[in-house]
Amino acid sequence: MINQPPAGAVDSAIVVHGLGKSFGTHRALDHVDLTVARGTVCGVLGPNGAGKTTLVRMLTTLLRPDSGTARILGRDLVRDAPAIRALISLTGQYASVDDDLTAVENLDIFGRLLGLRGAASRSRARDLVEEYGLTAAASRPVRTYSGGMRRRLDLAASMIRRPELLFLDEPTTGLDPRTRYQLWEMVRGVVRQGTTVLLTTQYLDEADALADHLVVIDHGRVVADGTPESLKRSVGNYALSVTLATAADRGRATEIIALVLDGPVEYDERTRQLTVSVSASATSAQVIAALAEESIEVQELSVHKPSLDDVFFALTEEQSPA
Repeated sequence: MINQPPAGAVDSAIVVHGLGKSFGTHRALDHVDLTVARGTVCGVLGPNGAGKTTLVRMLTTLLRPDSGTARILGRDLVRDAPAIRALISLTGQYASVDDDLTAVENLDIFGRLLGLRGAASRSRARDLVEEYGLTAAASRPVRTYSGGMRRRLDLAASMIRRPELLFLDEPTTGLDPRTRYQLWEMVRGVVRQGTTVLLTTQYLDEADALADHLVVIDHGRVVADGTPESLKRSVGNYALSVTLATAADRGRATEIIALVLDGPVEYDERTRQLTVSVSASATSAQVIAALAEESIEVQELSVHKPSLDDVFFALTEEQSPA
């Protein structure tokens, strides 16, 4: 039974409380809470089968929730579904364009389906082809396009009527690094124009580059949420890495570093690198000084913050069944 949703703040594009969905005996989403501020990018992370796509399908009114409440742009997810559809757009994991048509023809059809009249629809199609860098290929059938060009066209189709809220479900899967970066720039441009974005992705660098706020889902539950930086801080300290000039110094260097930093030291035989967890980067000066006193030459020293990879593995491993 769907209860009356809680009132969300006026600056929230999405307010979700206790959302749940089952398929037979499988609980795909279990009591999910989520808030997305307007004009931001919310990244949703999680392993395969975590429930990311199910969440997107519910928030875009394609699936009805079994329990919980949600407001999308101030409207009730179930009661106001038709009104919500007029305000949002969804770019799924696979391009939804017709291979036998050109980019302009595809966009013209989408424009007409969305209520634009003939001349206005064609004009909007041509504008989007130029905006998304497809002018040189505008007269070619889409079947001749690369994967990146198809994804740009798919994103352009989502922007025929600029949505207040755009859902991107793993939009860069299978793309090469250069094309992914180009698509990132397009997403940033969409947000600058006032659209809120909810992005699901398995690329942690993508989430780090684009998201203002992150939600980590595993086994249908939210296991963490916060800014990328706050999530990185939550999983541990910095890592101090020391590369020795001579492998023979390993034993003495390990003893010195362990004494200075009062912690276990790991050693990589291949790189001659010693690594230890530290609470602040300032401690690196103490290590250098202590090693210099013992005439141990350091080839390289670096301090690394926790990454989103560390966040992902720590959180999803903690939630995995025994």
